[in-house]
Amino acid sequence: MNAPRLVERDVPPRTAWALEQAGVAPLLARLLAARGVREAAELDESLQQLLPPSGLKGLPEASRLLADAVQRGERIVVVADYDCDGATACAVMLRGLRLLGAAPAQLGYVVPDRAVHGYGLTPAIVDLALAQTPQLLVTVDNGIASLAGVAHARAQGLKVLVTDHHLPAVVDGATVVPEADAIVNPNQPGCGFASKSLAGVGVAFYVLLGLRAELRARQAFTEAPRLDGLLDLVALGTVADVVKLDANNRRLVAQGLRRMRGGRAQPGVMALFSAAKRDASKAQGFDLGFALGPRINAAGRLADMTLGIECLTTDDPARALQLATQLDAINRERREIEGGMRELAEARLDGLVDALQGALPPAVALFDADFHEGVVGIVASRIKDRVHRPTFVFARGADGQLKGSGRSIPGFHLRDALDLVAKREPDLLARFGGHAMAAGATLARGEVHDVDRFALALARVAEEWLNEHDLTRTLRHDGALPPEAATPETARLLDAQVWGQGFEPPVFCDRFELVSQRLVGEKHLKVRLRQGGRLIDGIWFNHADMLPERVTLAYRLSLDEWQGQQRMQYVVEAAQPQ
Repeated sequence: MNAPRLVERDVPPRTAWALEQAGVAPLLARLLAARGVREAAELDESLQQLLPPSGLKGLPEASRLLADAVQRGERIVVVADYDCDGATACAVMLRGLRLLGAAPAQLGYVVPDRAVHGYGLTPAIVDLALAQTPQLLVTVDNGIASLAGVAHARAQGLKVLVTDHHLPAVVDGATVVPEADAIVNPNQPGCGFASKSLAGVGVAFYVLLGLRAELRARQAFTEAPRLDGLLDLVALGTVADVVKLDANNRRLVAQGLRRMRGGRAQPGVMALFSAAKRDASKAQGFDLGFALGPRINAAGRLADMTLGIECLTTDDPARALQLATQLDAINRERREIEGGMRELAEARLDGLVDALQGALPPAVALFDADFHEGVVGIVASRIKDRVHRPTFVFARGADGQLKGSGRSIPGFHLRDALDLVAKREPDLLARFGGHAMAAGATLARGEVHDVDRFALALARVAEEWLNEHDLTRTLRHDGALPPEAATPETARLLDAQVWGQGFEPPVFCDRFELVSQRLVGEKHLKVRLRQGGRLIDGIWFNHADMLPERVTLAYRLSLDEWQGQQRMQYVVEAAQPQ
């Protein structure tokens, strides 16, 4: 992978000054101003600052639909998705409905098997749900593109509430939504909700806020139940789904992390911390995205997401730990499969480069008969990071179909690109959907040469939409770290903030003299750096190439704990020779 282009973030000086005047530490004020924070009020993480539910189109109808079902004792079945966002959304909906008066016997859920049913509210999933004799189906993290599934459910006499955050389907160039009884989705046409970045679990939480308001208006409570106890699940699903952390999502995540640090999270969340050998009292967004989230996701990739949902819904700590331990074992298996698939994918990629005499197309699609359909998305992400190209990885599904998962780069809206591919190659795709940065597609026929057709069609779109600048990875950094700020206290200050997608953690950039370097664990470069008379330890994970004596490094601050002692080290992200 070529070295990225290092670009310093622009810091509006007046904004940084205003944040300082409001009491924000100078370094943090500079970092926040560079990420679009304009006033200190945006940093207020209190629940009172959350966007009001009233802005969501369809919420009044959804609230009445749910309130009627709860009060009439109707059977409600939640239709979940098989990723962490879907699992947490399901757990939030089930727990929230119980808090708001639904009897346990009223509630059930179904979750598709990735290999058998595919994604969303399909007619087959409706038929599976019918075994639980529902009167109302509630989708979470899916449903906005399920035109046939919603129609099938309505034909069976069921009421349908769709809660989702994905983009609607496009048919013959027009955006269409299913004919459900109610739809809550900030990305549906005509919705004026200010945050379009809610995860599926965030939408589910807002639906419950609407339901509580409706039940309060019906005088169903002497005292309205609190719903903030669900925010640990909202935080987990939001971070794991890699949605943009706008101000509203940062508040949701901050509130959830606060509950985790205080030991007030659901038993399943605390058990996942234990299984991952992470300290919940020091919970950060990194833990959710790289430790807890992958363990939940592993169930949907290799086994049955029921394990993940049961872990998040049980109130028995012993049962939660047993399930979290199972999820941890599945995740270890997932890592082994991913490692083998990644090697195969990189070999395929190297073969493609050789065939094109050292060049790479502006978009990549890979297939191997040994690829596992549950891991294609992870491998696509890894290859995308290596080559900085929109990347699809296909695998043969258990049903014989060729199913692909894609990841994209800034400037290339992957779902829109698939829409254009479908128009240009009408017989190529059976179905597709997703976001700007992640999407999935199933080929209409199970023929391997159709992967090549897809690759060519996607590359053609990429040639039209992307230029050489777009295809060069850019690492945006925050400039030099002031010498007086290179302290453990600064690292702790930064760790206390909510960072993530669209609100990236700080990366600093400085010149150093290399004192020593060595490999640890065969693939990580451990370095000793000198800067202005100071000696600093650093590490570059998954990088084995030695560095020159004088080098410019982009790095993150990290607190390294060893035998109860905390010391600061730099985690290297990129390097350029001086």
